[in-house]
Amino acid sequence: MGKKIPLRQCVGCREMKTKKEMIRVIKTPENEVVLDVKGKQNGRGAYLCFCAECLQKARRSKGLERSLKISIPDEIYDRLEEELKELDTKQ
Repeated sequence: MGKKIPLRQCVGCREMKTKKEMIRVIKTPENEVVLDVKGKQNGRGAYLCFCAECLQKARRSKGLERSLKISIPDEIYDRLEEELKELDTKQ
């Protein structure tokens, strides 16, 4: 039998995918919201697909805020969107 691959749910589209197919957004102990590209940083995490569309859905449904248990200002969403676009062009 193969090794069990953990699945995570996107807070935008609510689809279950493997960790490798998603990006982790974390709330650090200092209450800062950042993209965790390597998936190893400490903090409460939520997962998003690698598309700006899912970030928009999470923004509208406040899914990210519920998962991280923090209110997220617009400028942080804008910064996350920019970082996602940069990552998208690298892949």
